[in-house]
Amino acid sequence: MSLHDPNPVNARAPKRIALVIANPAVSSTTGWPVGFWWSELTHPYHLFTEHGYQVELFSPQGGGCQADAMSDPNDPSGYSRSDLISQGFIHTPALMALLQRTRPVAEIEVGAFDAIVVAGGQSPMFSFEAATDLHVQFAAFFEAGKVAAALCHGSAILAYAKTSAGEYIAHGRTVTGFANAEEDAADQAVWQAGVLPQGRHLMPWRIEDRLKALGANYVQAGLWRPFAVRDGNLVTGQQNFSGEATARLVIEALGR
Repeated sequence: MSLHDPNPVNARAPKRIALVIANPAVSSTTGWPVGFWWSELTHPYHLFTEHGYQVELFSPQGGGCQADAMSDPNDPSGYSRSDLISQGFIHTPALMALLQRTRPVAEIEVGAFDAIVVAGGQSPMFSFEAATDLHVQFAAFFEAGKVAAALCHGSAILAYAKTSAGEYIAHGRTVTGFANAEEDAADQAVWQAGVLPQGRHLMPWRIEDRLKALGANYVQAGLWRPFAVRDGNLVTGQQNFSGEATARLVIEALGR
């Protein structure tokens, strides 16, 4: 598909997606720079554009964004070396240029988009509390009956987004996000690597615990298994292997 013909499938009425990635931040637990996760951007982007959707990138503050190192298929750790979709994105200059000019989420016109999709990475756990424009916009999509989706640690938005009645969107709804078992595995990895002393957690809080505390029906499919769930117009994905599953539920909710 040509980048200059973004919607050959249905040029007259393309679906439009506001895809939100996190701005760079610094982890308060490790001191590392943190950002978005490559596969949580690229896998939904790939599937949406294959369906003829128009996708625009946003971030809470706008401007340039950086990915978490281990999500890069070229990172020396080799953790994501099998991620060929991200590899293709990274080696496409026109796509990489999009990361340097994301628009701030405050500029999203809810009426001009069919869905908002919030990708994860480590940064949301440290930066989304202060991302008040994102809280407002995510709730606006949800209350307008449009698809509101979040993936992996991007589900941190559900710890803050409330309806106009002041109720957490997640309350009473079935959702997923990065699981405690996966946080345990990540903690074990950094303890074994000597990055953190045993007993100190990589993340300052946990998605599963917080969503349950808010009254959500939190569900998950097991360690590192692709999984996403839809409750009405709210879609959530479990972790970084769930980008495609999340995007498929968004497409289902949009009708094609």
